[in-house]
Amino acid sequence: MEKNNQKPMRWGIIGCGDVTEVKSGPPYQKTEGFELTAVMRRNKDKAQDYARRHGVPKYYTDADALIEDPDIDAVYIATPPDSHMSYALKVAAAKKPCCVEKPMAPSYAEAKAIFEAFDKADIPLFVAYYRRSLPRFWKIREWLEKGEIGKIRHIRWFLGKPPNDIDSSGNYNWRTDAKVAPGGYFDDLASHGLDLFAYLLGNFEKVDGISLNQQGLYSAKDAFTASWLHSGGITGTGTWNFGCHHKEDKVEIFGSEGKIEFSIFEDLEVTLKNGSGEQNLFIAHPKHVQEFHVESLKKHLLDNEEHPSTGKTALHTSWVMDRILGAI
Repeated sequence: MEKNNQKPMRWGIIGCGDVTEVKSGPPYQKTEGFELTAVMRRNKDKAQDYARRHGVPKYYTDADALIEDPDIDAVYIATPPDSHMSYALKVAAAKKPCCVEKPMAPSYAEAKAIFEAFDKADIPLFVAYYRRSLPRFWKIREWLEKGEIGKIRHIRWFLGKPPNDIDSSGNYNWRTDAKVAPGGYFDDLASHGLDLFAYLLGNFEKVDGISLNQQGLYSAKDAFTASWLHSGGITGTGTWNFGCHHKEDKVEIFGSEGKIEFSIFEDLEVTLKNGSGEQNLFIAHPKHVQEFHVESLKKHLLDNEEHPSTGKTALHTSWVMDRILGAI
């Protein structure tokens, strides 16, 4: 257990962009036993501004300087995925614990290289699949474990969205640049749900998919369909299309005695339907949505409690993604 006189673990963030403003940055300051000591961004003015507004003592424009800073004990990489491997390998070489934003890398091969570097160095590696740590999804796992829908048979997810203004304008967006994210929004969004499904239902054993670019608005793919098999014989299907007329995000888990419905991204109730009737629960996310994820980092690093989203679990998700993309 953490000792009262134990020094806080000092974190540095590489890439203090939008995701770190509210979602992920503040928890590293607010979690007991952690401190946010430094941030890095290539633009000096933006790095300095972030540090000033968030009360961070140090800022850098050079990632290597942050990684090598003796006052930094652990590093959170919050840059676009095409730079994750480069930074992560340097953190592994520095023998510092690391949390990488999801997806761990643009490909299974790069994700494997990251995982193996930390595994060889025997250094903790985490990935920010924070839905594994959110109470809303814990409730779904609890229902499944209690057998509220009987034997689990099948899971189905449909995620559809129309193109946004940036997509239609043709202006640059790294999220749809095939060199950064081959699957475009699929990489950014579907990875969250697929990782959660492995957490809820067990690892994927077989995965097949179709992926293509239907709209021609950007270089990354925009339409995907997949089928898979979880350990234990649970089947699954998913469709993700980013050129649909309207927005829709619906997951259904079918069992021998009932059904669970929920959304991965929409702020909606979770619904349980079985022989006892229908139960609808709204479980709010925290203001800083990675709060419980970061709290679990603290418990893993300082209190020896296993974190639900490690390099090993995220590597499996990368394999699933590349199977759907046809990359492996």
